[in-house]
Amino acid sequence: MQRRDSLMSTVATAAVLCIVCSLAVSAAAVALRPTQLANEKLDQQKNILDAAGLAIGEYGVPAGKLSKKQIDELYGWVHEGLINMDDGSFNNEVNAADWELAEAASDSTAVKIVDPEYDPGEEKRPSVMKVYFVTRPGSDTIQQVVLPIYGKGLWGTLWGYMALKSDLETIQGLTFYQHKETPGLGGEVDNPAWKAKWDGRKLYDADGEPAAMVFKGPAPADNVYAVDGLSGATITSNGVTKMVRYWASDDAYGPFLAKLGKDIQDGTPILDQIKVNEETADATEAKSADIRTSGESING
Repeated sequence: MQRRDSLMSTVATAAVLCIVCSLAVSAAAVALRPTQLANEKLDQQKNILDAAGLAIGEYGVPAGKLSKKQIDELYGWVHEGLINMDDGSFNNEVNAADWELAEAASDSTAVKIVDPEYDPGEEKRPSVMKVYFVTRPGSDTIQQVVLPIYGKGLWGTLWGYMALKSDLETIQGLTFYQHKETPGLGGEVDNPAWKAKWDGRKLYDADGEPAAMVFKGPAPADNVYAVDGLSGATITSNGVTKMVRYWASDDAYGPFLAKLGKDIQDGTPILDQIKVNEETADATEAKSADIRTSGESING
């Protein structure tokens, strides 16, 4: 009989523990994945609502303080659509429900960012992007458009949203839902007081060039493009300026914003162009629900 304090017994016990723990962690990760995805989606919806100022406008508080039901109701004002970045046309071939920014930014269809006029510090951007149109209940009139943006800060990539009013040149809000900046310094990009300073800033100058910026120090009162700099966070401040200007430029959303502005001016129904994608997403969700129901019935 092998002794319990022998080397082989110790190694065997450790191996069994490692296998059991690995299986337990893997099972927990798989089981919790749907919850994680749901929470990530909810967090992004909160950021979109905050960038568009809907939570503050309707309830007087940030979206983080709203109930799930209130968020669902407000997000019903938001319509998701996919666009081709090269010409700004709508893309109804890709299912918007399956599209993820981080994945699209690194897959084989992503476009290399080479010698941009405004450098976001990233190597690639998606060839197709998801954008968000805000309307009032019962209306098809576009009130705002919310654009995903990202770029390098001091310690990593900042991921966020920029909302534009219907003139497509006035900023409604700017939020960041993920970053690695230093708390109390660059991390102040998350400070509600600082984010509120973007409301009303102009994105383009009189020549149509991206001009919004984070100023070095307090922004002059008569500068319609600038918000106050982040104290002790020059690199983060410059990173935010570069990413905002890059995504506003012709290298990124420029063609889409030009086309959208013309569509709005011509009275072209915008939402009709993305309903095909919404119907596809609804059909996919219904199919998934049927599969889940069928599975529950079989298991029951």
